[in-house]
Amino acid sequence: MFEGKVLSISITPIAEDPMQFVDEIRAVPGRGLEGDRYFDHPKMEPKRELTLVEAEAIEAFRSEFKIDFGLDGTRRNVITRGVPLNHLVGKEFLIGDVRARGIQLCEPCATLQRLSHPKVLPGLLHRGGLRAQILSEGTIRVGAIVKEA
Repeated sequence: MFEGKVLSISITPIAEDPMQFVDEIRAVPGRGLEGDRYFDHPKMEPKRELTLVEAEAIEAFRSEFKIDFGLDGTRRNVITRGVPLNHLVGKEFLIGDVRARGIQLCEPCATLQRLSHPKVLPGLLHRGGLRAQILSEGTIRVGAIVKEA
Protein backbone atom coordinates (compact mmCIF):
# COMPACT_ATOMS: atom_id res chain seq x y z
CA MET A 1 0.00 0.00 0.00
CA PHE A 2 1.06 3.58 -0.61
CA GLU A 3 -0.19 7.03 0.18
CA GLY A 4 0.97 9.88 -2.03
CA LYS A 5 -0.37 13.29 -2.87
CA VAL A 6 -1.27 15.65 -5.69
CA LEU A 7 1.46 18.27 -6.18
CA SER A 8 -0.10 20.14 -9.06
CA ILE A 9 -2.96 20.09 -11.56
CA SER A 10 -2.81 21.50 -15.07
CA ILE A 11 -5.13 21.66 -18.06
CA THR A 12 -5.39 23.45 -21.36
CA PRO A 13 -8.67 24.17 -23.13
CA ILE A 14 -7.00 24.12 -26.56
CA ALA A 15 -4.77 21.31 -27.83
CA GLU A 16 -1.09 22.29 -28.04
CA ASP A 17 -1.62 25.53 -26.06
CA PRO A 18 0.47 25.96 -22.89
CA MET A 19 -0.76 24.12 -19.82
CA GLN A 20 -2.44 26.22 -17.10
CA PHE A 21 -2.03 25.38 -13.42
CA VAL A 22 -5.22 25.25 -11.34
CA ASP A 23 -5.78 24.56 -7.63
CA GLU A 24 -8.72 22.25 -8.22
CA ILE A 25 -10.67 20.68 -11.08
CA ARG A 26 -13.98 18.85 -11.45
CA ALA A 27 -13.61 15.26 -12.70
CA VAL A 28 -16.59 13.78 -14.56
CA PRO A 29 -16.85 10.11 -15.64
CA GLY A 30 -17.04 9.70 -19.41
CA ARG A 31 -16.24 13.39 -19.97
CA GLY A 32 -12.86 14.07 -18.34
CA LEU A 33 -11.66 17.15 -16.49
CA GLU A 34 -13.84 20.23 -16.81
CA GLY A 35 -12.03 22.89 -18.85
CA ASP A 36 -9.45 20.52 -20.33
CA ARG A 37 -9.04 20.02 -24.08
CA TYR A 38 -10.53 16.53 -23.94
CA PHE A 39 -13.59 17.41 -21.85
CA ASP A 40 -16.59 16.35 -23.95
CA HIS A 41 -14.30 15.59 -26.90
CA PRO A 42 -16.36 14.12 -29.78
CA LYS A 43 -14.11 11.04 -29.82
CA MET A 44 -13.75 10.74 -26.05
CA GLU A 45 -12.16 7.53 -24.85
CA PRO A 46 -11.62 6.51 -21.21
CA LYS A 47 -7.83 6.82 -21.64
CA ARG A 48 -8.22 10.56 -22.39
CA GLU A 49 -10.15 11.40 -19.24
CA LEU A 50 -7.19 11.86 -16.89
CA THR A 51 -3.40 11.68 -17.11
CA LEU A 52 -0.97 11.58 -14.20
CA VAL A 53 2.82 11.61 -13.84
CA GLU A 54 5.19 11.21 -10.90
CA ALA A 55 7.18 14.26 -9.79
CA GLU A 56 10.00 11.82 -9.06
CA ALA A 57 10.12 10.82 -12.77
CA ILE A 58 10.31 14.45 -13.87
CA GLU A 59 13.05 15.17 -11.32
CA ALA A 60 15.06 12.13 -12.44
CA PHE A 61 14.68 13.16 -16.09
CA ARG A 62 15.95 16.68 -15.31
CA SER A 63 18.88 15.30 -13.34
CA GLU A 64 19.92 12.59 -15.80
CA PHE A 65 19.75 14.85 -18.86
CA LYS A 66 20.90 18.03 -17.07
CA ILE A 67 18.03 20.09 -18.48
CA ASP A 68 15.52 22.62 -17.23
CA PHE A 69 12.12 20.94 -17.50
CA GLY A 70 9.06 22.23 -15.66
CA LEU A 71 6.31 20.18 -14.07
CA ASP A 72 4.00 21.20 -16.90
CA GLY A 73 6.48 19.91 -19.49
CA THR A 74 4.95 16.44 -19.56
CA ARG A 75 1.52 17.93 -20.39
CA ARG A 76 -0.09 15.51 -17.90
CA ASN A 77 -3.05 16.71 -15.83
CA VAL A 78 -1.96 15.64 -12.36
CA ILE A 79 1.56 15.58 -10.92
CA THR A 80 1.90 13.23 -7.93
CA ARG A 81 4.53 12.48 -5.32
CA GLY A 82 4.84 9.11 -3.61
CA VAL A 83 2.53 7.30 -6.04
CA PRO A 84 3.85 4.28 -8.01
CA LEU A 85 1.80 5.04 -11.12
CA ASN A 86 3.16 2.21 -13.30
CA HIS A 87 1.77 -0.27 -10.75
CA LEU A 88 -1.74 1.16 -11.09
CA VAL A 89 -2.43 -0.11 -14.61
CA GLY A 90 -5.63 -2.16 -14.27
CA LYS A 91 -6.21 -1.04 -10.67
CA GLU A 92 -8.62 1.36 -9.01
CA PHE A 93 -7.30 4.22 -6.90
CA LEU A 94 -8.54 7.36 -5.17
CA ILE A 95 -7.47 10.96 -5.73
CA GLY A 96 -9.13 12.55 -2.75
CA ASP A 97 -12.76 11.45 -3.17
CA VAL A 98 -12.50 10.79 -6.91
CA ARG A 99 -12.24 7.12 -7.89
CA ALA A 100 -10.23 6.29 -11.02
CA ARG A 101 -8.87 3.21 -12.79
CA GLY A 102 -5.44 3.01 -14.40
CA ILE A 103 -5.83 2.13 -18.08
CA GLN A 104 -2.31 2.15 -19.56
CA LEU A 105 1.06 3.82 -19.29
CA CYS A 106 1.16 7.29 -20.84
CA GLU A 107 4.33 6.95 -22.87
CA PRO A 108 5.95 10.05 -24.40
CA CYS A 109 5.13 10.68 -28.06
CA ALA A 110 6.34 12.79 -30.99
CA THR A 111 3.78 15.51 -30.21
CA LEU A 112 5.02 15.79 -26.63
CA GLN A 113 8.59 15.90 -27.91
CA ARG A 114 7.71 18.72 -30.32
CA LEU A 115 5.85 20.72 -27.65
CA SER A 116 8.28 20.25 -24.76
CA HIS A 117 11.84 18.96 -25.18
CA PRO A 118 13.67 16.78 -27.73
CA LYS A 119 14.90 14.39 -25.03
CA VAL A 120 11.47 13.40 -23.64
CA LEU A 121 11.23 10.28 -25.80
CA PRO A 122 14.29 8.54 -24.36
CA GLY A 123 14.12 10.35 -21.00
CA LEU A 124 10.54 9.53 -20.04
CA LEU A 125 10.17 6.12 -21.67
CA HIS A 126 8.26 3.85 -19.24
CA ARG A 127 8.01 6.68 -16.72
CA GLY A 128 5.89 9.17 -18.65
CA GLY A 129 2.86 8.63 -16.46
CA LEU A 130 -0.51 6.90 -16.44
CA ARG A 131 -3.72 7.23 -18.44
CA ALA A 132 -6.75 6.76 -16.22
CA GLN A 133 -10.51 6.54 -16.46
CA ILE A 134 -12.58 8.62 -14.05
CA LEU A 135 -15.08 6.36 -12.24
CA SER A 136 -16.77 8.82 -9.88
CA GLU A 137 -17.53 12.52 -10.14
CA GLY A 138 -15.82 14.89 -7.76
CA THR A 139 -13.20 17.59 -7.34
CA ILE A 140 -9.47 16.90 -7.47
CA ARG A 141 -7.47 19.38 -5.40
CA VAL A 142 -3.78 20.17 -5.00
CA GLY A 143 -2.69 18.41 -1.82
CA ALA A 144 -5.27 15.61 -2.13
CA ILE A 145 -4.21 12.15 -0.95
CA VAL A 146 -3.73 9.51 -3.66
CA LYS A 147 -4.06 5.86 -2.59
CA GLU A 148 -5.26 2.48 -3.78
CA ALA A 149 -9.02 2.00 -3.57
